[in-house]
Formats: sequence, structure tokens, C-alpha cells
Amino acid sequence: MPDGEQSSSKVTYLSLVASCDDFPYGPAADKYYQLYLPNDDEPHGYMLPETVQKMPWTTDFEVQHSHPRKVLVLDKSKGRDTANAVNEAFSAVVTSCIEQSLFHVLVGQHSEPFAVVGARYDKPVYVERFAAALFGVTTRGAHMVAYHRDKNGMKVWVPRRAAHLYTYPNMLDTTVAGGVKSGVPPFQTIVEESDEEASLPEDLVRQRAVCRGVISHMNVTGQDFPGEQGLVTPDYVYVYDIELPQDVIPKPHDDEVNSFTLMSVDELQAALLHEEFKPDSAAVLVDFLIRHGVITPENEPEFVEISMRLHRRLPFRTG
Repeated sequence: MPDGEQSSSKVTYLSLVASCDDFPYGPAADKYYQLYLPNDDEPHGYMLPETVQKMPWTTDFEVQHSHPRKVLVLDKSKGRDTANAVNEAFSAVVTSCIEQSLFHVLVGQHSEPFAVVGARYDKPVYVERFAAALFGVTTRGAHMVAYHRDKNGMKVWVPRRAAHLYTYPNMLDTTVAGGVKSGVPPFQTIVEESDEEASLPEDLVRQRAVCRGVISHMNVTGQDFPGEQGLVTPDYVYVYDIELPQDVIPKPHDDEVNSFTLMSVDELQAALLHEEFKPDSAAVLVDFLIRHGVITPENEPEFVEISMRLHRRLPFRTG
């Protein structure tokens, strides 16, 4: 257990952050198979042995079971078009997994492409979003917190996720959030999700939204995850703030959001500590409260540990 992590069941800001950064610190990688791409000496993901055994590998992959255990994607193009060869290899094996209903996390369907960040070829390398956790590759997200100020202080717009969603139904979320798809800049993700989830006009978002940094964490899927348990999910999140005029009210546009509530800071903090938020969104909001001077070294004894856990150095290249 890292220094400062809570051993009791009491919910704290540190325990909220730790819940999505619970991959062990120290020499933990030996338990996993490391995923390698062609002509690249650095790993890009950690795979569970159970996943490796169950995966319907094609001849586009080479699996080494002796230590150091690894899964290597082969370049069937022999250097002519390595990126395309890797993409075709991932596509074929994921399609086979879906057709055979091998993994719950795939929910029996294809999903949008997510870039394998850190891959250095002349074109992007990607794996489907739902399959990313099976290969243990780093994913990227973009979250935006919308707020406004009045004579009573700052208030934050908080959505409740729809009941039918596969992950974290009915839980609270950041105002706008989405995964960053392959080839799409993070700010464009915010612009698109702002319209789809909150009916916020594009020109308003482009004028007012400001990137405030990145948070990062490394999670092991647990009982609150509807797919396989124990999958490694490294992730980093671009965080944005937008101060809205009081007459701009977010409204659900697609079917992923049930409703929006304008919360005072006290209400937001209470909801966080009652674990009403989706885990990664809770971490984004803890970061938001730190940046806006609500959580400080004077009122939070674990301030330094929280700050460090919000910015984990991932073991894979991030660019």
C-alpha cells in the first residue's frame, strides 16, 4: 500500500483518487505479459495471463511464455507498411473475440478506434476502445467541468448518467466527458461531447473552455467494472474548465445523460464523499477542487499524496 493510502473504509479524497490509481507501485510487472509492437524495444501494455491464454491469437502475433513473458505483434508487411499491419492484426483478433463471445468487456460489438499512444510509425496504430483493457494499453480521455459564479460563490453543473449505460449507470459525472478517439485532438473531443451530452453551443465552448492540464492513473478493474476483473487500464485525462454565463444551462442532448443539477461546492463535496460519482470523474473533480483552492494543504492532511497520485508516471510512452 503506498504511503498515505487509507486503510479504513472511510471515504476520503485520497481514497477516491486511489480507487482509480490502484495498480501496485514497485516491481509488479512480472505478473503480466508485456505487449510489444514491431521494431520497438519498449512495452505498450500489460496483459493478464488469463487473457493471453484465452485470446484466439493469429499468426500475426508471437507469444513468449518464458520470462520475460511477452506478446509481440509481428510486421507481416516486412517494413513496407508496419502501422497498417499492426492495425490489421489487432482488428482480426478482436473480431474473432467478438464472434466467439470470449470477453464480456467487448459487449459483443465493435467500438471506435483508440490510438496506441507512444507508437512511432508513419501512421497511427489503434485498437478498438472496448478491447484496449484486454491489451492493457494506455487510453486517453477528455473531461470538462462547467461552473458559474454568483453572489453565493461557485456552483458546478453535474450530470447524472443514464440508467441504461453499460458502465456506471445512474452515477454522477463531470459536466462533459469522452474518450479521445484515434486522430481526434482532445479539444475537438470536448467540443463534440459538449454538444452531444450537454447541448452547449460550439462557439461558446471554443471561446470559453480552457485546458488546465492532465491527470493520469493506472487502474486494475474490480467489482465495480462490468467486464473482466484484473485488467490493467493505464489512462490519462485532459482536463478543461469552462465558466458559463448564468443564462446558459446544460441540457441532455443524447441518451447518455439523464439530467443536470447545479451543485454548490458543499453539495459537490458531499456527493464526492458519498461515492456518488463515476471513479475517474471523481478524480477529475478532486483535481478541480484543488485548482480552485477548495482543497488546500491547510484543510487536507493528505494534500501532497493526493496531488502526486493524480499525476502518476505511467510505465509506457505517452507520446
